[in-house]
Amino acid sequence: MSATGRSTASPREPWNSALYAEAVGARDGDLSLRDGEGWCLPLDVGRWCQRADAGDQSVVERCAGRVLDIGCGAGRLVEALTLRGHEVLGIDVCPSAVVATVCRGGAARSSSVFGPLPEEGGWDTALLIDGNIGIGGDPRLLLRRIRDLVRDRGLLIVETAPADVDERRRVRIHVGQQAASPVFSWAIVGAHALIRHAWLSGWATAEQWEITSAERHFVALRARA
Repeated sequence: MSATGRSTASPREPWNSALYAEAVGARDGDLSLRDGEGWCLPLDVGRWCQRADAGDQSVVERCAGRVLDIGCGAGRLVEALTLRGHEVLGIDVCPSAVVATVCRGGAARSSSVFGPLPEEGGWDTALLIDGNIGIGGDPRLLLRRIRDLVRDRGLLIVETAPADVDERRRVRIHVGQQAASPVFSWAIVGAHALIRHAWLSGWATAEQWEITSAERHFVALRARA
């Protein structure tokens, strides 16, 4: 299932949902994250499965050296980085996403960022794009984990929520109105909150930018010694 190693994803991972996997395979679908209070976050699977767009290219242009794409999805960033000559590994807990990445010519493995990973402490750049700062529902825990994955002075590029938010939710993946996963924790973090969490987790802010036409916002962080 993996291009570079065995699967370490649990079958109970919410992103292993058959309906989510089908949406990734079909490169489309009416998917969202929803909680019990009516909150809803649409998941743009169609865009995730396309080629890298202008916002993605702004990330690719800032990457240095060996790159770890955390929550790589269907692999558009892995593909773009590979074409630019980077050594890059995508990780994702959804085996279908890993297959999609490999089919695009990228290296990927089915793994959690919180599990054992190759070359820990040696990555030059790590990525959390498409809201993946939400993974695990605890941004500081996630940021501290990634600090252990990158080298000293390594780079982390995060795509943040466009709004000034800092929320924790208990959500399910939905296809249309149908729940398609177990309940799991997710975080929604804007740029100001990310910068605060980052400083307390071993990172300094290097750059902020946005792609106004697509309402996408990014922060580059540098690992502190």
